[in-house]
Amino acid sequence: MSALDTPSRKAGKARSGFATAGRGAPGPEDARLRHETRVAMLGETLQLAKYSAVTQAAVALALAYMFRDIAPHGYMAGLATAVTLLCAATLTAARRYRHALGAAATERAIRRGFAASKLLALVLGLSWASMPAVLLPGMDNAYRVIVVAVCAGLVSDAYVVGPIFGVAVLLAAPVVAGLFVGLLGCEAPVGDYIAVLLAVYATFVFFSARRMCGLSYQRLWDRAVVQQQSETIGLLLKDFEEGTSDWLWETDAAGRLHHSRRRFAALLGRDAADLRDLDVMAVLRAIAAEGAARGDIEAVIAAVQARLPFRDLTVSLATTEGTRWWTLNGKPAFDRQGAFLGYRGVGSDVTASRAAQARIAFLAGHDALTGLPNRTNFQEALEEICREIRSSERRSALFYLDLDGFKVVNDTRGHLVGDRLLKEVAARLLDVCGLHGVFRLGGDEFAVVVRDTGRAEAEALASRAVAALRRPYPIDETRLEIGVSVGIAYGPDDAIDPSSLLMRADLALYAAKADGKGCWRTFDPALEEKVQRHRQLDVDMRAALAADEMELHYQPLVDMRSGRVTGFEALLRWNKPGQGWVSPGEVIPVAEGTGFVVEIGRWALRRACTDALAWDGLRVAVNISSIHLRMPGFHEEVAAVLRETGLRPDLLEVEITESVLLDHGVEVLDNLNSLRALGVRIALDDFGTGYSSLSYLTEFPFDKVKVDRSFVRDLQGRPEKVAVVEAIARMGRALSMNVTVEGVETRQQLDVLREKRCDVAQGFLYSPARPASEVMALIGRIEGTVKAAPADESGPAQDARPILSLVRAS
Repeated sequence: MSALDTPSRKAGKARSGFATAGRGAPGPEDARLRHETRVAMLGETLQLAKYSAVTQAAVALALAYMFRDIAPHGYMAGLATAVTLLCAATLTAARRYRHALGAAATERAIRRGFAASKLLALVLGLSWASMPAVLLPGMDNAYRVIVVAVCAGLVSDAYVVGPIFGVAVLLAAPVVAGLFVGLLGCEAPVGDYIAVLLAVYATFVFFSARRMCGLSYQRLWDRAVVQQQSETIGLLLKDFEEGTSDWLWETDAAGRLHHSRRRFAALLGRDAADLRDLDVMAVLRAIAAEGAARGDIEAVIAAVQARLPFRDLTVSLATTEGTRWWTLNGKPAFDRQGAFLGYRGVGSDVTASRAAQARIAFLAGHDALTGLPNRTNFQEALEEICREIRSSERRSALFYLDLDGFKVVNDTRGHLVGDRLLKEVAARLLDVCGLHGVFRLGGDEFAVVVRDTGRAEAEALASRAVAALRRPYPIDETRLEIGVSVGIAYGPDDAIDPSSLLMRADLALYAAKADGKGCWRTFDPALEEKVQRHRQLDVDMRAALAADEMELHYQPLVDMRSGRVTGFEALLRWNKPGQGWVSPGEVIPVAEGTGFVVEIGRWALRRACTDALAWDGLRVAVNISSIHLRMPGFHEEVAAVLRETGLRPDLLEVEITESVLLDHGVEVLDNLNSLRALGVRIALDDFGTGYSSLSYLTEFPFDKVKVDRSFVRDLQGRPEKVAVVEAIARMGRALSMNVTVEGVETRQQLDVLREKRCDVAQGFLYSPARPASEVMALIGRIEGTVKAAPADESGPAQDARPILSLVRAS
């Protein structure tokens, strides 16, 4: 299949059966599914082609009539004839291939069908392409409107020619090209304006058709998967039935049971002797289950009365064992003279297979664990409410729910407990939202579709759901506690198509997570703008790093006692052309979300080590992200950088945050120990702001802890902050760790910190971060004025800019 046949899909959460590109040669099952999907694609295309062909032929004939007096007769007749003949060929091909698309369709036939479809689409598109090229330049504006309208309709035909993307492109692209050629002959500026609008419209149609063809392919693939699973289960059930004992039944000419079998009697809950000489039809009628199934028994009775054979008639019977389903086969028996002797037949109890089929049908649309409708049903429900929204403007709401803390329970308590917890969650959701559609999308994700609701009612329902799922869950004599975050999107206010509505509910869920979890949030357009900005920022920062547009600035670390500079911390700076300085606080979270922070970290390590060579033995500190540090080969990367740049290992200081140590694997301690063995110093950054624990300091002996700037702010008026800083300083001395304080801005703060015997100060009191070219002059200024008071003792320098670390853990 070519690239025009199957649009590529985006990588991600999803979750589907697209062709096995990138995974080696497909297996037999994948090849079969791919074949069946292609058969279905071609079948739908040929079915839709009939309607499209008839419509285009009618349009061609109508154009020939409309332009009979103002366009060359020969051309119009030729166009009408060509289009009509091509449409007739399309109808003929559709009829021919319709019979070849059964289960025995060969791959060769399918390839020929694809090729024929594309060829017809291309020739038809080229035929239509001549129309605007010939007619537009010489027409007045009134007739040009007709030509442009017909071309627009032909371009939009890309939506309805079926799931083969190549057919859509080959039909629409020539028409677009013909329009451009025709517009070149139109007077300016109208022709130019229409050409611009045509380009926008054609681009929209191209991407929309590509998306729709991709969705059609996925739908047909999923249908083939479900069909294959159903066939497999059906074969297993058939083998099971063939291995069981059926029973024979026989009547005389009057319809009385002649030989009643014990198995037959046992299934009826009767003794075999009691059934002898009873009218079998009367027996069946007497024990027939209520409902529509009684009609099946009447069909059996009618066949017997008419002395006709019957096969595979299934009847429902109310027996002592409950409702049973029997499949009956029978045929009349005659003697040599043609006299009727009665019926002979075989009966089978198919109750188990009926139940299995019902189970299969249920599982096709429901989650096996919770019994809730699954993602397939959810997608159908979402499409249904979007149709309702578009047709009647009825307001509906979509809740997207994600459990908070479920992963911890599942990992620590085991999957069995996790499964039981999910069942309890589903039960509570049904209690609260049972009047609406509740779905399990997979894992710990759920959805609720709320029809015909106002904002107040929907938000009250979301609040009840959050409160219900927050209550403890008594499981195995323990009380498990989790929560839920809910994102809400409204139709038609937020979106009117399924994918957009789901995406915006997901963005609202992201906002609920960001606001602390355990709450609900509604969609805000600013969320989508933020996502788009982050996507653009990701693209821009990759380009900036490749173009060497990012910089490292360095903020001095000053010994509080001697006033000498002991080193510098490397901080990321990006002066984006046309926008100015971009805050690292915006860059780093985006980089961490995409994993690009590792590339930034590698670049920063190499640049910082190179710059530090000129500092005459001063250290350089580089912040490393948790993602980078958890990579097994991180210490080898650092060793390679040190070898390449020639920097002494003891002059490099790697700063990490406390979040790195949360749920860390063995690779984190391996990397830290290997770095220590190289001689690299390790610092614990932002100590005291997150998950501070002395166990971190005892588990790994850090060379330095850095007190966060939040403890330095308002230090004079907050004695409790002074006490915390003093406690950290004493702890550092006891553990032989250097204590560095960030955010020192005034002489008064410095005096207090020096009194509490902290070691190193970093902040605007000395300097904001400056480019590498200013480092030596900065050292001279700081050390040359060590005994002089700062120019402004009341606050930070006038040129202060926000100073954020190179990489912060998420």
